Amino acid sequence: MPKARAAKEKLLDAALSLIREKGFSAMTVDDLCARAGVTKGAFFHYFKSKDELGVAAAEHWSAVTGALFERAPYHDAEDPLDRVLGYIEFRRALLRGDIPEFTCVVGTMVQETYGQYPQIRDACAASIFGHAGTLTDDIAEAMTKRGLVADWTAESLAAHSQAVLQGAFILAKAKNEVGVAIESVEHLRRYVELLFTHPSTVEKKQ
Repeated sequence: MPKARAAKEKLLDAALSLIREKGFSAMTVDDLCARAGVTKGAFFHYFKSKDELGVAAAEHWSAVTGALFERAPYHDAEDPLDRVLGYIEFRRALLRGDIPEFTCVVGTMVQETYGQYPQIRDACAASIFGHAGTLTDDIAEAMTKRGLVADWTAESLAAHSQAVLQGAFILAKAKNEVGVAIESVEHLRRYVELLFTHPSTVEKKQ
């Protein structure tokens, strides 16, 4: 990797870890440079401001996590519902270690920036909804395979999965423990199973 590119990658990687640990607002350029081991001059060579870094961090997060999920084993399941449930199990398996190690960078960042920094908000939205979109085809295929006709869409269920996951991260932060997040993800799995195995029951409750 060229030296110049290495410095930029170090800054972006440092941003991901610091946003998870401290939040975007509390993170300073000095923090970033110290964590990345680069000079402040290097930071301003690549980014005009911390806000510009925030947009780049969201895009970097999408690239890093996108590669992780593309390699995940749940894609190998033949049944599309098994792939959806496998995705949820994969997300559960990632809930380990300290809270900053498993929480979502863009979910954390958008809560702080959505009203004041629309460019960062939009970059976070692209990341969250883009990731949700990777589930849509499997959900739609599972609905078709089971002849499921519902008053909800594959897109809305994919988005709901992200709402549960982001909420699980918030609960983990509020209680400072991972168990409550694991319980939320387990409930998500039960809900999806119920949608596909007993759809009429779910619709009546709604």
